Amino acid sequence: MCRTKTTPAGHTLSPISSSATSHSTSKMAARSPNKLFEFTKLIGQLKTIPRTGWVYRNIKKPESVADHMYRMAVLAFLIEDKKLNKDRCIKLALIHDMAECIVGDIAPSDNISKEEKHRQEKEAMKYLTDLLSEDVRKEIYELWEEYEYQSSPEAKLVKELDQCEMILQAYEYEMSEKSPGRLQEFFDSTKGKFNHPEVMQLVKSLNETRNSEIEGDSKEEHRQQGRLNTDEQ
Repeated sequence: MCRTKTTPAGHTLSPISSSATSHSTSKMAARSPNKLFEFTKLIGQLKTIPRTGWVYRNIKKPESVADHMYRMAVLAFLIEDKKLNKDRCIKLALIHDMAECIVGDIAPSDNISKEEKHRQEKEAMKYLTDLLSEDVRKEIYELWEEYEYQSSPEAKLVKELDQCEMILQAYEYEMSEKSPGRLQEFFDSTKGKFNHPEVMQLVKSLNETRNSEIEGDSKEEHRQQGRLNTDEQ
């Protein structure tokens, strides 16, 4: 028996096994005769699967997994480091969360171990890539493993871009909601994780701008409190 999985925002994913933590490829829905069409339908779900961290923080319009990967890919395109294979970085950015079209965006607060998360995503990637021709199948699966095991300089750079894009998005939500500093936990979670000079410079610019916004908001609150105290006297 198969059932569907629903994300925190109520988005229904592709069929998965009846076990709450198992996504065995043998129990997934029967493949479409047109495998490429089936693959494109599955990855198309990434455009509507919300990023779980934002859902849990009650963000009104949380970005999708595809939104996240798109900006990561653009950031990879903008890297100027000649020691890195830029094309490989872009591919890694586009593939690193691909399994989430089947398993969803598993967040740390879901209380699923890293080992179990990896197992589920590995089975999902095997299912996905099995829909493709041999050469493409091998390339995509190996790129996913490269990122998972952080086995190359390019994979390490893309991991930093993953964290960088997350706090960029957190900052944008703070600004759109007029709540500077509300998503501080996301920034705290990235401390000490940036090592590439270009990423560090971008993060530095972000933090300087954000800290200025937080300071300005704090000063405005003090001014308003001062006026209230004066009125009460």
